Amino acid sequence: MDTIIQTADLHKHFGRVRALDGLDFEVRRGEIHGFLGPNGAGKSTTLRVLLGLARATSGTATVLGMDPWTQSVELHRRLAYVPGDVRLWPNISGGETIDLLSRLRGGTAAAAAYRKRKARLCEALDFDPGKKGRAYSKGNRQKVALIAALATDAELYLLDEPTSGLDPLMEAVFRREVLAAVERGATVLLSSHILSEVEALCHRVSIIRAGKVVDGGTLESLRHLTRSEVSFAADGVDISALGELGAVHDLTSDGGRVRFGADSDRIAEVLPALGALGVQGLIITPPSLEELFLRHYGDTSGLARGGSGRGEAVEGERAEAAERHRRRRLLGARGRD
Repeated sequence: MDTIIQTADLHKHFGRVRALDGLDFEVRRGEIHGFLGPNGAGKSTTLRVLLGLARATSGTATVLGMDPWTQSVELHRRLAYVPGDVRLWPNISGGETIDLLSRLRGGTAAAAAYRKRKARLCEALDFDPGKKGRAYSKGNRQKVALIAALATDAELYLLDEPTSGLDPLMEAVFRREVLAAVERGATVLLSSHILSEVEALCHRVSIIRAGKVVDGGTLESLRHLTRSEVSFAADGVDISALGELGAVHDLTSDGGRVRFGADSDRIAEVLPALGALGVQGLIITPPSLEELFLRHYGDTSGLARGGSGRGEAVEGERAEAAERHRRRRLLGARGRD
């Protein structure tokens, strides 16, 4: 399978701060790849390097077979990006902004397919394209970026907290449109704090911490690292035999139900014992990505709610400021030459 994005030993330093510290991961053609981690883990810095907005300190990054720093113009004709914090021109309408972003990518606002898809997305997302940018709420600003990205065909979509500010109904529309884009042959890198969103959409995930990937793979393979929760009605059931099974952990009986954890890759060993007991009201809950975060980070209280995003915003502001300063120095040196 073709590799669309690949990083190898990628480092990005801002002074003594190591935003990326040996990042290695890949995104394959045709998949939706979840990119997960807490605020400040390096997700936004990674996306800026992949977009050619920041230059890596060391290591390599390729996107669609190109170097994002030296071939950014050609690269941006083939990808679409949705930031987590969208800012608009205050005196341009939402529809005009969408058309402008399409033309900046090399598309045309006159194309019939583009116009049809844009109109459909505006209706599906309940978006009024006639208002000026200054009149939009955060959620509507996010819709502008989503419509601009999804209305045009792209080989790769880089989505950084794309549903920030959207209500649950609009999140469902977003998921449907992302799946439709993949059916058209696109690839998606989805950076998100919303674990249910990643579980519903992604084929594989990479978990990043302190600038490097600490775990990754398919959701099924990652769930093997945790335990499924099993519960059933406790009435008249002798559970002593369950406690002797090696795959069963923390067996308890409380509130009229028996509960225990079972190794996810050994559930098949537990089911015959449950069948022999004739249990009623059996519920088996696979481990969620939240449990995987707990495994690596300890506290996911902000992640489970979607997070504030402030840590990533600070990281992004630091990255942008450093790059602006570097470019000003470079331009100044050229002027003196």
